[in-house]
Amino acid sequence: MSVSPLPPATAQPGAVSRVGVLLVNLGTPDTADAAGVRVYLKEFLSDPRVIEDQGLLWKLVLNGIILRTRPRRKAQDYLKIWNNVENESPLKTISRSQATRLAAALADYPNVVVDWAMRYGNPSLRDRIMAMTAQGCDRILVVPLYPQYSAATSATVCDEVFRVLASMRAQPSLRVSPPYFDEPVYIEAVASSMEACLATLPFQPDVILASFHGMPQKYVDKGDPYYEQCVVTTEKLRARLGMDDSRLQLTFQSRFGYDPWLQPYTDKTVEKLARDGVRRLAVVTPGFSADCLETLEEIAQENAEIFRHNGGEQFAAIPCLNDSDDGMAVIHRIVTRELQGWV
Repeated sequence: MSVSPLPPATAQPGAVSRVGVLLVNLGTPDTADAAGVRVYLKEFLSDPRVIEDQGLLWKLVLNGIILRTRPRRKAQDYLKIWNNVENESPLKTISRSQATRLAAALADYPNVVVDWAMRYGNPSLRDRIMAMTAQGCDRILVVPLYPQYSAATSATVCDEVFRVLASMRAQPSLRVSPPYFDEPVYIEAVASSMEACLATLPFQPDVILASFHGMPQKYVDKGDPYYEQCVVTTEKLRARLGMDDSRLQLTFQSRFGYDPWLQPYTDKTVEKLARDGVRRLAVVTPGFSADCLETLEEIAQENAEIFRHNGGEQFAAIPCLNDSDDGMAVIHRIVTRELQGWV
């Protein structure tokens, strides 16, 4: 099996039939500078699954204001967390490792090809799907690494995969793994990783926040199941850890624009807790399968500063599952279940 990039090509007649497993995460700029961030943000914010109103006003705001001002600021944030050794974001480093470790775990299935892609940026879904078909994959399992489903994450992965297939004369058969917000292996992995991290801290947190990526409230009002799935995940974590809703609190981060987003907001909650006398705080981000800008910079740095600025003393950001043994157990379980009948 191979997880290294291959150029798009056409499978040769008579090639061995293979099954592809494609791990997919959100995306990242190729470079930690304004130019790289601008390319990434343009693709991301031009997706009608992310910003549903892609009308003239939004296009004027996007191209006339956001893409002129935001890339430089966000590039500074990326520089704070950038993997300078590999010259890439941690999300790319971790995603590659997840695919490599999964390939090793599936070594008993020689007809399985494991790869990874980003919905926005590189490696692109188109490139990796074409590479898989070039290796003889006539069946592909797409695995969006989002525990909780939303149209702005899981659905847009499917949209892009279908666009790629629409351009192909010889299409591979396709499966897409479902969200795993309530899977026992996932709940156990997050809980175990939390316990392991908390055991290493020099303090016992008074409160733990389970911070999920936010979305506009109107998207949920229209029927997106994301909020309810975040609630279920948090409730199951509380039950597993023996915590009530005052000790493990649900919040939402990374809001953008002026519309109301899912509440309570993480940054406002962090500020209020500190002002109300909470001195020791930890934050876990169960909706992220790999550490990225939103966890390493927004939570571990920005929110830590908010907490201390308002009177808090000790703050900890609990790492995502990443390519840890616990994290790989989740991915392996999902993949092997969804491959039944194909291998």
